[in-house]
Amino acid sequence: MPDIFVSDPVDKTPQDPVLPEQDPKTEAQKSSLPGHTHKRFSAFSLYPDDVDFETKEPEEKIILLLRQHPIVNLKWILIAIVMFFVPSIARAFGVFLTLPMGFDLVITLAWYLFTMAYALENFLSWYFNVYFVTSLRVIDVDFYNLIYKEVSDANISKIQDVSYNMGGVARAIFDYGNVFIQTAAEVSEFDFLAVPNPAKVAKIIEDLMSKREGDL
Repeated sequence: MPDIFVSDPVDKTPQDPVLPEQDPKTEAQKSSLPGHTHKRFSAFSLYPDDVDFETKEPEEKIILLLRQHPIVNLKWILIAIVMFFVPSIARAFGVFLTLPMGFDLVITLAWYLFTMAYALENFLSWYFNVYFVTSLRVIDVDFYNLIYKEVSDANISKIQDVSYNMGGVARAIFDYGNVFIQTAAEVSEFDFLAVPNPAKVAKIIEDLMSKREGDL
C-alpha cells in the first residue's frame, strides 16, 4: 500500500497558497482560504493536513493534493450497481433452474465477491492515484495495485510550460479538466488528468515558477 497518507512530523504552519515563503497565517485564516479542505476524500486539497509521502524533504510544503474529479467514478459505480442486480435478474428469468441444487447459491456468492472486488479496485485506483504540487516540485503517483506504484517528480525550476483544457459539457459544468506540465526533467511531461479547478491548479504552478525564478 503506498505510504503517502501519514502524519507529517514537520510543522504544517499554513502559508499563502501561492507564495509559501511568506508570513504564516492563523488556523482560522487557513480554513477560510478558497478551495482549502480537510476532507479525507477531497479531490482538491489546498494545504492538506496529515498528508505525507516517502520522499518529502523536511523543508518541503505540500500546497496541493489532487485526485481526479469524483464524477469520473460515476461510470464504475453504475456498472457495480447493475452487476449487483444481475443474480436477481437471472433468477427472475429462470437461468438457475437448469443448475443442480445449491449451485445457484455458490454462483451468486461468487458473483457478489467479484462485484465487490471490482468496486474496491476502482475506488482504490481513484483514491491512491494522486498528484502533488509542493513548494519544490510536482509529483505524480500512479497506483497500479496494492504492491506496485510508480512515482515521478520534477523540480519547479525544471518546469518550462503549464497549460490546461476543459473540453466537453460535463467538464464545463463540474469545472474539471486536464493540466499539462512540460519539463526539462527526465519525465518531459506530467499530465494531471480530470482534476478539479484546472485553471486554479495551473495558476498556482505558474506562480510557483515565477517565485522560483525570482529567487534565482
